[in-house]
Amino acid sequence: MQKSLIFLALDVAVVPVALLLALLLHGTTALTPATLWAISPLVLSLMLIAAFLFRQLGLSKYKLNSYETRGVMTTAMVAILLGAFGAAINSVIGTPVAYSVFIIFSALAAIMGVAWRLALRRFLLSVYRRGKRHVRVLVYGAGQTGQQLAAALRTDDAVEPIAFIDDNPKLQSMMISGLPVYAKSQIKELVTSKQIDRVVLAMPSLSQPEQARIAMSLRELDCEVHALPSFAELVGRGGIGARVKPVSLDTLLGRNKLENELPGVSHAYSGRRILVTGAGGSIGSELCRQLISCQPACVVLLDHSELALYQIDKDLRDLRDDLHVVPVLGSVCDAALVADVLADNQVDVVLHAAAYKHVPMVEMNPLGGLDNNVFGTRVVAEASRDAGVERFILVSSDKAVRPTNVMGASKRLAELVVQDLATRSSGTRFSMVRFGNVLGSSGSVIPRFEEQIARGGPVTLTHGSVTRYFMTISEAARLVLLAGSFARGGDVFVLDMGEPVPIRKLARQMIEGAGYSVKDANHPDGDIEIKITGLRPGEKLHEELLISPDMLTTPHTKILRAQESYLSEIEMANALRELRKALDTRDVPAARAVIARWVEQFNEANRAAEEA
Repeated sequence: MQKSLIFLALDVAVVPVALLLALLLHGTTALTPATLWAISPLVLSLMLIAAFLFRQLGLSKYKLNSYETRGVMTTAMVAILLGAFGAAINSVIGTPVAYSVFIIFSALAAIMGVAWRLALRRFLLSVYRRGKRHVRVLVYGAGQTGQQLAAALRTDDAVEPIAFIDDNPKLQSMMISGLPVYAKSQIKELVTSKQIDRVVLAMPSLSQPEQARIAMSLRELDCEVHALPSFAELVGRGGIGARVKPVSLDTLLGRNKLENELPGVSHAYSGRRILVTGAGGSIGSELCRQLISCQPACVVLLDHSELALYQIDKDLRDLRDDLHVVPVLGSVCDAALVADVLADNQVDVVLHAAAYKHVPMVEMNPLGGLDNNVFGTRVVAEASRDAGVERFILVSSDKAVRPTNVMGASKRLAELVVQDLATRSSGTRFSMVRFGNVLGSSGSVIPRFEEQIARGGPVTLTHGSVTRYFMTISEAARLVLLAGSFARGGDVFVLDMGEPVPIRKLARQMIEGAGYSVKDANHPDGDIEIKITGLRPGEKLHEELLISPDMLTTPHTKILRAQESYLSEIEMANALRELRKALDTRDVPAARAVIARWVEQFNEANRAAEEA
């Protein structure tokens, strides 16, 4: 209230000052004491009228930091009305003032009414900001949205709009809303010279991919880059949320989901003490969550990642606080640790999900991948046999079938280790589960495509004809648990995953499902391009699930049991001895030679891949 009265007083004080200046500028009336006395009724009348108009129009209630175009227009309208009232009063009371003076008076009243507000706002902002950190902003886009944004930013004492950036040459070098407009090529120089903290993209009419491309081009700047949503997006109508058509998992999988078709497995795990290796990974963590509903007596979590182990331990305790959870930080290659864990916790079932699974990473680090995937499996499997564990289930991969890469070969060797132990173990039932790519798992194609789409593209494929089998994380975990209940010894279980999915088709579905169009030769104006980067070392065009075509049924029609050859005890011992020697001597060619000798069809697959 007090502030508005002060503003009203300042507005009213403009009237006599503007009228006196108008008389001086006009020059036809001498400002003698007699003249001032003669015009005093006119001045008082205009001041009273001004007070009434300003109060009625609420101009005195405008906050300084929100005084923009509308406030200026209101001030100008009041000034024009005061000029008209002044001319009318002048003719009634007969004061010695020329009518043209009131035109000058209106102009001066408008200018002075705006000027004192802007000057006071600038002064107060400098006082408020003195010694305080405020964000200096470049507004990318000098259109209506950009101007509105600049006006809104001025209402915040902690933010200072510095300039506009616009691609339109007609706007560059102009002043808009009191801010200069620069070209995009000047951004880097402006960020440095004007100490810019943030660039805000004020172009909501552009598609998200186009905004993302601009944002990506500004990544090298030492400042933040933000995108301004349109009003439609802010209120939730017609924006991104309305455009997005969720892509169903059925569509991505190329078949119906099987979670509801797979039978329950509680009977096999209820009251049991279960060890899950790789418990913090995508598959391992889902196994742990599904085990909760089976009412196990204890779940032992083994993982070499402290963060992953902490997260799954916390998640399980949040889901069920009465569950006995034992987190163990360590490696599956540590034989003493694994033996102690099995003995101390009297483990009944081992679910071995620990593995290095990313093909390019293992290809670049073959010795580490082979050590972890092959000898880590051997350590856990032999320790399980020695501890009298009832069941051991190995989580394998379709990349183990006629592998063209070290990761796939390491998983096939792990299968051979388990198959060999199964032939020589009477107490522990060993089995393996083989499945394809898991939707949503770390490093898989789905989250990578989502990230690329969010950045505005391009979406990258290694080859236009690549196909892959897919399953959900919950399907993969349920299959592992089912394998444990079906296992007789040495079994390799696979899931009927329908037809393999073309990755190009998957990429197109995800782009269109996010509300965008694919940019290609037929649609050059599309939003997001699909780019072919070339097959990575060891990558296959098409994955397979079976080495041998012979399959046996299981109690469930969608789960099959493969009949595949395996190495003899002597062959297995020789293979592991040769591989151990290669790893100990850090001899990569020797390690690859072991793979080529003992993993079936590895050489042929590699040669075929190279010829392709």
